Amino acid sequence: MQARRLVSSGSPLEPEIGFSRAVRVGRHIAVAGTAPIGADGRAACPGDVYGQTRHCLDIVRRAIEDAGGTLDQVVRSRIMLTDIERWREAAKAHGEVFGAIRPASTFVQVSRFIDPDWLVEIEADCVLPDA
Repeated sequence: MQARRLVSSGSPLEPEIGFSRAVRVGRHIAVAGTAPIGADGRAACPGDVYGQTRHCLDIVRRAIEDAGGTLDQVVRSRIMLTDIERWREAAKAHGEVFGAIRPASTFVQVSRFIDPDWLVEIEADCVLPDA
């Protein structure tokens, strides 16, 4: 059985809901839905899809690195938006981070998130190279 490594981002929702920001098992890292939560616990970049997406991607990057991976090992990303009409704003931020990596990616609209000020959440999956 491969070891299971849990990564926390310090979100107050992690213990309340019972989840980890990321989980690594062997060569696989799964990053949970990552919201644009600022250091003060409130939504970062209110009303700004691009800014919130960049913020989410930074949290995703830190979680992947804490699990022993790098962004270039991301094989899949999922971008969930409350307004799909604003997908290009999120796509711009995603492209700045993943333009050369080009993981499989999906953009979808959801009705809302836990905090109505969140406009985007992002999930990611990584596969690390063989040791």
